Amino acid sequence: MDDDYRAFADAIAADIAAGSLRPGDRLPTQRRFARDRGIAVSTASRVYGELVRRGLVVGEVGRGTFVRAAPPMEPWLAEPSGTPVDLQLNFSVLPGQPARQAASMERLLRPDVLGTSLETVGVAGTSAMRELTAGFLARAGWTPSPAQVLFSGNGRQVLAGAISALVPTGERLGVEALTYPLVKAIAGRLGVQLVPLEMDEHGVRPEALAAASVRAVYLQPTLHNPLGITMPDERRAEIASTVRALDLPVIEDAVYAYLAEDVAPLAHWIPERTIVVDSMSKRLAPGLTLGFAVVAEDYVERVTSALRSGGWTAPHFAMTAAAAWMSDGTAASLAADKRRDALSRQALMRSRLAGFRVTSDPRCFHCWWELPEPWRAETFLAAAARQGIAVSPAASFTTGAGHAPNAIRLALSVPPEETLTWALDVLAALARSTPEAAGID
Repeated sequence: MDDDYRAFADAIAADIAAGSLRPGDRLPTQRRFARDRGIAVSTASRVYGELVRRGLVVGEVGRGTFVRAAPPMEPWLAEPSGTPVDLQLNFSVLPGQPARQAASMERLLRPDVLGTSLETVGVAGTSAMRELTAGFLARAGWTPSPAQVLFSGNGRQVLAGAISALVPTGERLGVEALTYPLVKAIAGRLGVQLVPLEMDEHGVRPEALAAASVRAVYLQPTLHNPLGITMPDERRAEIASTVRALDLPVIEDAVYAYLAEDVAPLAHWIPERTIVVDSMSKRLAPGLTLGFAVVAEDYVERVTSALRSGGWTAPHFAMTAAAAWMSDGTAASLAADKRRDALSRQALMRSRLAGFRVTSDPRCFHCWWELPEPWRAETFLAAAARQGIAVSPAASFTTGAGHAPNAIRLALSVPPEETLTWALDVLAALARSTPEAAGID
């Protein structure tokens, strides 16, 4: 019986490979598919589930199941797209930034300083580095204790270490219904099951968290990726109360929070249960970065062990470079310039996409676009790619095999503003058109 449903899935996969089924084509309903082939609806459901698992089709809320525009990357968004205009990745490097960072690094190349940087360093770094980092990460009345600060190669490694430390293999991690794609890849490799938590316009609903049976929860309360929303203080207090009642640890992703420096982290409300994940990748650049973990006292030993055993320790030179940029104000100055850049790009996006249903925070480097009829996310992705523009469909951020919203995420930080303007105009023109007019049937 298992071979039967796989044989049907293989036949559809062959049609997709041969071009008989094209990107954006809608599959029949599972009931219709079952009737046409004389099989049980439960078998048809397994066929469609297998196609979703292979990354060949995607379900869209209220619309059905469609052939994907392209095979998904794994993990999605982890590599540059290679297209002329990349609106998938969100790593900003400002004009003149390399020269500003280079000025801070001159002394690091002196033999005495470089010699120290060539030595190994532990997950806890040095006491001076912990003190410096605690002050650097402080914001809106929240200042972490230096004793809580650990280091890793980047924020993704901190995230992997935190999940590994808190959620045993085979157990469940609660995540927002739309979440950072790499969490899905990390969880899959660690054997951790993700449980999607219902959201509203303010973020995760406390009652959804209370109803879930999970070992820990991963949240992005500030400038959520992909929605761009920021959880208000009242909701943060409600989440903190719920977490305390459930005795749950929280992994708080704060990599975009530097763009909203007036917003205190969730850890401000519940410091005894929170691991804050942050890094230099967004603030500065991913090529020479450093990951930060601000870990509640009860979890320090577990997270330290996970980072060490996972091989997720920070290079000493990267730590020394980051210390230089934090000490002389370079990191803070660049972060301030990026906040201004984000405001400018958001204003540009809103002017070019006026009239469409776009969700974001004015301080954010990305936005969430609910596409108009008759467009579907997968067909729009294909049409944008034909124009040399890479965007991210909602399916990339959807947890589990459920239907994805008919939406895309646009990352605004990478292209020069002139190029971004052109790309947004092209996408707006596509959205006002039809798939048929764009040559996508």
